[in-house]
Amino acid sequence: MTIETRLTEKKPSSTTHDKVYATGLDFCRIFKEDMKNLYLLSLLLTADPEKAQECFVAGLDDCVTHNQVFEEWARSWARRAIVKNAIRLIAPEPASVNLVPKDFTNQLGIELQAQFSSLLGLPAFERFAFVMSVLEGYSERECTLLLGCTRADLISARSEALQKIAHSDGLEPERRIASFELQSPMRLATPA
Repeated sequence: MTIETRLTEKKPSSTTHDKVYATGLDFCRIFKEDMKNLYLLSLLLTADPEKAQECFVAGLDDCVTHNQVFEEWARSWARRAIVKNAIRLIAPEPASVNLVPKDFTNQLGIELQAQFSSLLGLPAFERFAFVMSVLEGYSERECTLLLGCTRADLISARSEALQKIAHSDGLEPERRIASFELQSPMRLATPA
């Protein structure tokens, strides 16, 4: 069954309360409207353009086929689907080996490449800790549950990431973080 077929199938509606849930078409619209930011989130987490594409597509598929969430949570749920798929794909662990980052010269514009190069060069676990807790605003509890780590591991990785990012271009950590353009929507509620 293709995605198009699943989107056009109508679910039987037993009550008027069904309208409060996001549909597959709602998620397709969200992924289309927020494509740039959702792909950027995928790229920052995976640090690999091919894996970022795979993560993006898997996130869309998960949202369209497997989730029944309230309409007002749909945008944050789409971002969460990207995060969960990136975790599944990369499996970041606290003492993971730092792989040599890929060359993004052809995939990213020079301005974007310069802005995110220090983040893309971080070890996977540090990168996930930074993106999830600082850029995406997940609580420490959410991060530790999703990453399957201890609070101490998360705090240590986030601190390391902040120091490495700050030292990569001589900016103070607060100014460096403020320079990232990854836009995370305000959360009305946190889906489970």
